[in-house]
Amino acid sequence: MINETAKLFYPSVEKLVNEIVAVNHAWKVASELFGEDSPLSISSRDLKTCLQVRLLRSYAPEQVYLIEDKKTEGERLYSLCLREPIGERLYAEHLPIRIAEEVFTNKELKQFKKI
Repeated sequence: MINETAKLFYPSVEKLVNEIVAVNHAWKVASELFGEDSPLSISSRDLKTCLQVRLLRSYAPEQVYLIEDKKTEGERLYSLCLREPIGERLYAEHLPIRIAEEVFTNKELKQFKKI
């Protein structure tokens, strides 16, 4: 029972990354079908952010770190880079820099960007 509880409260990097990817996909589909301002789209987007925050606070900078994605156009984004691939995945999606600056302290951001 304790081991199952630990898995629930302390998911592995792999589990968090897989959840982030799945929720990100659901967010994109919901946005296309119902619009970006629909409750399902907003909820999916916010859940993805919460999962990314959990991933970083639990595993950065040893297993995941932030780096600004200079290839994207429009809003500035961080990529959540994985130190070891999970399957063929090297990233845990994008996080807008403005959101990261709202959610994390300056100390956390500095720590999460360590390479």
